[in-house]
Parts: sequence; structure tokens; C-alpha cells
Amino acid sequence: MSTRRDFIKQASLASSGLMLSRDSWFKKQQLIGLQLYTLRNEIKGNVNPVIEKVAAIGYNSLEVFGYNDGRFFGLSPLEFSKIIKKNHLKTPSGHYMMLDYFIKDDGDQLKKTVADAAVMGHDYFVVPFLIDSQRTSLDDYKKLAEKLSNAAVEAKSHGMKLAYHNHNFEFKDWGNGETGFDIFAKETDPALVNFELDMYWVSRAGLNPIQLIKKYPGRIKMWHIKDMASKEAPTYDVSGNQIFTEVGSGVINYKEIFKYKKESGMEYFFVEQDQVNMPVYESIAKSLAYIKKNILS
Repeated sequence: MSTRRDFIKQASLASSGLMLSRDSWFKKQQLIGLQLYTLRNEIKGNVNPVIEKVAAIGYNSLEVFGYNDGRFFGLSPLEFSKIIKKNHLKTPSGHYMMLDYFIKDDGDQLKKTVADAAVMGHDYFVVPFLIDSQRTSLDDYKKLAEKLSNAAVEAKSHGMKLAYHNHNFEFKDWGNGETGFDIFAKETDPALVNFELDMYWVSRAGLNPIQLIKKYPGRIKMWHIKDMASKEAPTYDVSGNQIFTEVGSGVINYKEIFKYKKESGMEYFFVEQDQVNMPVYESIAKSLAYIKKNILS
């Protein structure tokens, strides 16, 4: 996962003919990220020990969340970034809601949020979620696509690219096979707007992540990897939806999906566990162990 310092180093190597391909570089680094939302209950008031624990378990990068009105868990972006760097973690990506920008067209919020994200040293600025009232029709998605494009221009001005993170609602068929995800893909500039594909939510929508990768090659720059328990397992919700489980413990075939990382354009991936059935640090350690043994070995 490339920071700006890494980019300068790579550029220097390229000039001397020593630069590795992106794919070789990825394999060499074996970068494994964690989406910090997994530890949302632990991190409140405990930023330092939580970040230290993530590093001690063996993750080497974080995708952050929790930004609110210029602060992360009470810390400025610079203070938060220093804690992450102190623990030798990289943070190539962050999730930023920006409800006022998307609902009220608040350009000031957009500018401030992007500027603060740039302090974190991200490569990607991620829009993580749409509330119900934002997505009531395909026309809503078309309007949002324009806002994503505008936000991407602002992100680019700070050296970042924009990505949109899906759940399952983006794949609702609004008629004639049209979905919100398709609108975002077709009505935004591929050079500016990319995607972070959440494999669990794609599967929850009844789709195969590999089919989406093939449909939009090169645009899915990041992945969220979390697994889905079998139908026989206990469920969290009254609708009987399959629960989240540790990577390698469920029905999503990550060994097969990782064969398509080059076609996807995938640069970074992050383990995320929305809900756990075991102590959370055991959960993320279990996912990490599976990835190291079965995917990156």
C-alpha cells in the first residue's frame, strides 16, 4: 500500500530501471489492512492501546473511520496520524460520511473534510454509506453520481483518489436490471471515481463478486473482506440473514476471488468484521492467520 513517500521512492527506482511491477510490489510487501470500524466499541477513549494491539496482532495498515467535525475520537488528524505512524502502520484509505455535503450540498464541509483526510496521508478518500433518504430512486443515484464526481475533483486537488464503498442496497433492481451501483459506475469518470467492493454485502445481495470485477475491470481498487456464515449457523437478525464470520470460516471463496485481484485493479484490501461471535481481537487475529496461510503464502 503506497504512501506518498513510497511513491517518491518508487519513482527513483524507476529512473534506474529497478522498479518492481505493481503486482510484484504488492506480493513483496504482503500488506494486510484492517478497517478500524471493527474496533469501534474498543477505540472510544482508548486510541493508543487499540492501535498498538492491532499492530501487535500483525496488521500493517489501517483504513480509518470516525471522523467528525475535524476530529477522530477527540484527536486532530495530525495527532491521530502520529499514533498510527508510531505503530508502523500505514493508512492508505479512510471513510468519510459528509452527510451535509450530500444532502445540503455543503461545499465547505467537502473542502474541510478532504483537507483533513489529506493530513492522514491517504491515497483514497472513501464515501462509505448512503442513508435511506438519499437513495429512493435511480434519479437519486444519478444526482449522487454527480456529487461523487465533484468530490473526486476536490480529492484529486489534494493528491487523493475517491472511492465509493457498497453495501447491498446499491444492487437493488429498479427495473430493466438497472441498479444504483451501475449508475455510479456508468455516470462517473473512471479516472476519478473508483470502488471499494465489500465482498460480504455483494454476496448478501445475491451476487458473485467475481462477476462484478469482470463487469467493471480496473475500477475496483480496494476490497473489504469479511466472510458469511453458512445458512445453518445462528443469525443476528430476525430476518434470518447470514451472519458475519471470520475470513476463511464461511462460504465466500476468497481463494478464488483473489485470483482476480489484477483484473479488479485491486491495490489494497481490508479485513472488516461488523459483528463478532468471539472476542474481537481473537476474531481479527483468526482472519489474519487465514489470509497469511492461505492467500498470501
